[in-house]
Amino acid sequence: MAYFDAASTEPLHPAAKAAFLSTLDEGWADPARGYYDGRRARMLLDAARETVASVLGTRSDEVSFTTSGTQAVQLGMLGVLAGRRRVGTHLVLGAVEHSCVLHTADAHAARSEQRGSVAEITRTGVDRTGRLDVSAFGSALRSDTALACVQSANHEVGTVQPIAEVVTACQAAGVPLLVDAAQSVGRLSVPDGWSVLTASAHKWGGPAGVGLLVVRKGTRFSSSLPYDEREARRVPGFENVPAIVAAAVALGAVSTESAEEDRRLSGLIDRIRTRVRETVPDVEVVGDPVDRLPHIVTFSCLYVDGEALLTELDKAGFAVSSGSSCTSSTLTPSHVLEAMGVLSHGNIRVSLPRGTAEAEVDRFLALLPPLIADLRATVAHTPTPAAPEAAAEGVIVNALGRRCPIPVIELAKRILDVEDGTLVTVLSDDEASALDIPAWCEMTGHDFIRATPHPQGTAYTVRRHQPQTPPNA
Repeated sequence: MAYFDAASTEPLHPAAKAAFLSTLDEGWADPARGYYDGRRARMLLDAARETVASVLGTRSDEVSFTTSGTQAVQLGMLGVLAGRRRVGTHLVLGAVEHSCVLHTADAHAARSEQRGSVAEITRTGVDRTGRLDVSAFGSALRSDTALACVQSANHEVGTVQPIAEVVTACQAAGVPLLVDAAQSVGRLSVPDGWSVLTASAHKWGGPAGVGLLVVRKGTRFSSSLPYDEREARRVPGFENVPAIVAAAVALGAVSTESAEEDRRLSGLIDRIRTRVRETVPDVEVVGDPVDRLPHIVTFSCLYVDGEALLTELDKAGFAVSSGSSCTSSTLTPSHVLEAMGVLSHGNIRVSLPRGTAEAEVDRFLALLPPLIADLRATVAHTPTPAAPEAAAEGVIVNALGRRCPIPVIELAKRILDVEDGTLVTVLSDDEASALDIPAWCEMTGHDFIRATPHPQGTAYTVRRHQPQTPPNA
């Protein structure tokens, strides 16, 4: 099996495995105790903290270890919001943040409502590459803004966010900035100036179950949980010293190894971006082509069922992930792809772990075009609804009760039967159509006119636009 899902979790670094096994014998005791075994565990824990601080360029007493990156985000956000509650409850974040950031924002709003106040959450948009609109983000900051949150790089499409510009805007407004650096720590440095940083060890080759919460000195922070003396009173519970040591060892190793390997992986990703466009018709490669993580590429294929595509790639020996709305895990589009305004169905994210063989990438690229062609042929022969209805202002295609990618496929079929300028209206109750039909129009050059409520769903109206053929020279 060729594992191409490193953005979900990077395989355990060999140095981390060795460190974990050795620390099981040496660091099992309570690091808060004063006897010999406890002191030895404390020394290992402190050394791990020093390693992490050195890589991140922070003070060691600013570093706390959590049980996951998600917990780090939750504690970091709620801790700063609690510490600055007298300033206000307003929270600003980007529209493509990780779901744990969005869910914590919702929890903050719910807690505020329970206390009798209203917490306004401002989500600022991104462009079609997934890059944050810094101007809009800066304009959203107010005197009652308690916290701003931005990811260092996007987990679905790999776009690196303009953290330095965001830092400038936050400092000018006097607002602390939390940076979710889960995807970039161990690969890219994060510009300085943030107040809180979070990360997750299994993203850089450490073990699962270890996260980082780094709170700069001078940042107002009050734990949202009951008092516990562990980890600077920010993270409750007994520290998993062997896992923490393994995480620190892995981070130290990849920080010295990453430059050359990341250049190699970036070249392989460039190859995928180019070859997919050249060999697969009707495909949209998304994310910034330059300002991106070195190991992630995401693309969406028109007229392909996302779940079927994942299944066929798995059968062929490739482990990839998807943000499609037609995968088994969700029937709603990826909020990242939705915010970008790009196609969501038939979506594949390839994220290469360190050490990926060039031959495996070439095998993937050779397999992909015929596999997608076969899937499209299968869907194309699926029985279709009755002939489209004639309407006063064009043709109506009834795709009610049908899931992605069928509404878009039916639209693509029917629009070929009408003259240039004719309106085609698709009736759909599939939530993904709100994203996929406008994205299809953007890709194919047809005009998306409007989306209007329908008793059973939504009516999406498209005008056929036939490109002008240039005269022969």
